Amino acid sequence: MRTRKRSNGVQTQWKNMVFVGVALAIAVVSYLIGRQQGTHTQAVLEDKAVAKGDAGTTKPLSPLMRGRNPLSPEDGAMGFAHPATAGQNTGATPPSTGQGQAPVLGDPKGETAKGKFTHFRVGNRNVKSMFAQEDYVWVGTSSGVIRYDVTNDDYRLFDVRNGSLLANGVFHVGPLGKSIVVGTYGGGMSLYDQEKEKWTSFNIPQGLADAFVYDVMKVANGDVWIATWSGANRIVGGTLPDPSQWRTYTVENTQGGLPNDWVYGLAEGLNGDVWLATEGGLALFRNDQWKHWTHADGVGAPYEQVKGQNVFDSDPGAVSSHHARQKEEQGLGHVKTAYNPNYIISLESDGKGGVWCGTWGAGLAHFDGEKWTNLTKDNGLPSNHIFMLHRDEKGRLWVGTSAGLALRQDDGSFTVNTTADGLFSNNVFSMTFSQDGSQWVGSYGGVARIYPKQ
Repeated sequence: MRTRKRSNGVQTQWKNMVFVGVALAIAVVSYLIGRQQGTHTQAVLEDKAVAKGDAGTTKPLSPLMRGRNPLSPEDGAMGFAHPATAGQNTGATPPSTGQGQAPVLGDPKGETAKGKFTHFRVGNRNVKSMFAQEDYVWVGTSSGVIRYDVTNDDYRLFDVRNGSLLANGVFHVGPLGKSIVVGTYGGGMSLYDQEKEKWTSFNIPQGLADAFVYDVMKVANGDVWIATWSGANRIVGGTLPDPSQWRTYTVENTQGGLPNDWVYGLAEGLNGDVWLATEGGLALFRNDQWKHWTHADGVGAPYEQVKGQNVFDSDPGAVSSHHARQKEEQGLGHVKTAYNPNYIISLESDGKGGVWCGTWGAGLAHFDGEKWTNLTKDNGLPSNHIFMLHRDEKGRLWVGTSAGLALRQDDGSFTVNTTADGLFSNNVFSMTFSQDGSQWVGSYGGVARIYPKQ
């Protein structure tokens, strides 16, 4: 028995070593793709094992600082680095500045034909989530969360080094009651009590399905939903400290009702509906019952329609055995490009009982509860890779893509903004509006603040 245990232990250690080695290789490929494309793919190329160790951090992060934004991105890595005067973009994707380099200055007026803007640089990092709260804009980056004060140009960084988070990579930042909630890759979920200035973290021992948290949402009945890489959590009544109220939903325990355990997004529908975006399609939780839809049901445009349109070529299946296997299982093994309509990587309610789904190369899909409508570049979108969806207070739908930011008009057409209109970069991962009406758009390498027209 002892010999068998020792042998099993060696085998386990060997498997772990192989897994970590493969994970590191995938992460390197992902990083190089991001540098070359001007973007990291949404999350599908960011490996779990590397993120758990923060192996992507090439330089120690500075401790917590308060103060004016410095011009040196050495400090900008822990906050915003931006020019003293706003820059004008020529239309090309601006170079990503690394730590220790001065930001690129542009036109001191910071104007385009469509308005004024300011750029903030965060170095070679993604800005995947943002949330505006009164005088603050919370910015989730690959190296922590920045709280930026729009009234006095002050900022504060929350990260691993100052004990705020358990991992620096941030997928989600937003409100949860009176607290700010942060979903990380590898460090679970952290809540910030703004009155007490205290952080509390929740991870697998506290009930999380996985340490990689993509989205967090509190619904009308008080329940809290959490999207992770190993299923979805539901905390009944939102009582996070009570382990008895935590539920975990997976493909297995929902008998396939949840089509895939990798859950990327959440949206609240009407009458208590909860929609979930997964790597295997769209799921609906309604009255304690599950239902789902995949490409076979109408999610995403067919490959033959979009294969000539997709310039963006970061295919997860090319660098990850997991995603390659998924393509085979989903009948897409013959597709060797950046296309998988079952990957729903962004999700937004339409306010009418349906949802908008952003897919990986198959365009923007809308489900009204009965039928699917798929919109692509043929309908005016700048790209078929939809990284972000945001419905503003006016009910307008903003669509962040790999080639610009689109606004859906009342007649169904799209108006497209690019770097020529003030965006920091044409890949758009996140967006919010501050109380002064400024539009904040997050990309790879930085943020654009686009001021409202006077």
